[in-house]
Amino acid sequence: MAKLWDKGFSTDSRIESFTVGSDREMDLLLAPYDIEGTMAHIRMLCSVGLLAEDELELLIPELEKIRRTALDGSFRISDDVEDVHSQVEFLLTERLGDLGKKVHTGRSRNDQILLDVKLFTRASLVRTAGKVKALFDSLLEASRKYKDVLMPGYTHLQVAMPSSFGLWFGAYAETLSDDMEMLLAAWRIADRNPLGSAAGYGSSAPLNRQMTTDLLGFESMVYNSVAAQMGRGKVEREASFAVSCVAETLGRLAADCCLYNSQNFGFIKLPKEMTTGSSIMPHKKNPDVFELIRAHCNRICGVPQTIRMMTANLPSGYFRDMQLLKEVYLPIFAEIDECLDIARFAIENIGVAEGLMDNPLYRTAFSVEEVNRLVKEEDVPFRDAYRQVGMAIEKGEFDFHGELHHTHEGSIGNLCNDRIRCRMEDIYSHFRTGTRTEVGTGTRTEAGT
Repeated sequence: MAKLWDKGFSTDSRIESFTVGSDREMDLLLAPYDIEGTMAHIRMLCSVGLLAEDELELLIPELEKIRRTALDGSFRISDDVEDVHSQVEFLLTERLGDLGKKVHTGRSRNDQILLDVKLFTRASLVRTAGKVKALFDSLLEASRKYKDVLMPGYTHLQVAMPSSFGLWFGAYAETLSDDMEMLLAAWRIADRNPLGSAAGYGSSAPLNRQMTTDLLGFESMVYNSVAAQMGRGKVEREASFAVSCVAETLGRLAADCCLYNSQNFGFIKLPKEMTTGSSIMPHKKNPDVFELIRAHCNRICGVPQTIRMMTANLPSGYFRDMQLLKEVYLPIFAEIDECLDIARFAIENIGVAEGLMDNPLYRTAFSVEEVNRLVKEEDVPFRDAYRQVGMAIEKGEFDFHGELHHTHEGSIGNLCNDRIRCRMEDIYSHFRTGTRTEVGTGTRTEAGT
């Protein structure tokens, strides 16, 4: 089959195989967005007189049919076709003849892939943000449920001070609100339209870039056509960094759970149905779910640096290096989304141990409580109280029978979960919805669908 760029000669088969790489497989993820972009583009072409109304009326239904196959998973890119852009155009040409060749007027595959990646990124970030929010809700509910159940806190993996499961679960919830800020920032970078920048230097065709910006529901366009092209790699890097922030939080939670689930700690317990066994040791109930979450998240955390190294020091303009970004970038959203779903399921079914702080092993965790009691009730200077308690510990004479008095914001007695929830709700609300015109039907739909 002829290439979109066919000039009357064939490329060596080995070169073609190498340059196409895994594009066909990766482009299946982009297909719905490529078709959506084409529908917006040809509506704009019709509005500026580069496509007749009756031609548009033939093209839109065919594109809608192709789009449905992309959404239901039956869309395929033929072995002799390079990419999704070529496949869509060939299908249109096969069904409508030379009319199908008109859809590329005023475009380059460069701004097509830029657009596809941005639409994919925008939708994926909205979906991931929703899953982050769902895990946040589960963590905050666990914080509420176990707010009065004490556990030891650690520094340097040494017993430090009294903590609580409410404080522990709530800590990860609030940290996810920071990560949501990063997702929102990446979403805003993706929410700018590159279509019309063509190969990076615009077009002499009388394009109406504002129209495609409005049709596709972008907040604005990337105005400078060279800047639009320079966005390739930057969008992927910023979005993958935001996802890696989520992954870092999730991986740390998984590491805690692996540690706390061990017999040496025994702080939490997974239902046996959520554990795996050993082929040789009949007693084993392994927390593989958290170990795999940790490994997936560690892998995701490496993606921004991989992208940076693939695009570092490239001059302005398009380079084929950028094709390889798809392989490392596009899959991370499905990977983090699955980890978030599994983590939420695990958190909602996890059990916690009560009465932990009755164990003499953790008695020294109350040393600061005794120091503060001496300062407050007996007017002992802090440094003298510190020394007095320290000497009692060294002699094996330390004990504590008082009550905990943690009242300041963010302590075990004042978790501030209501404020943490308000912050998350505010950040999450800034992901715009209901702003895109469905380019095939003219109806309104939610951004990210």
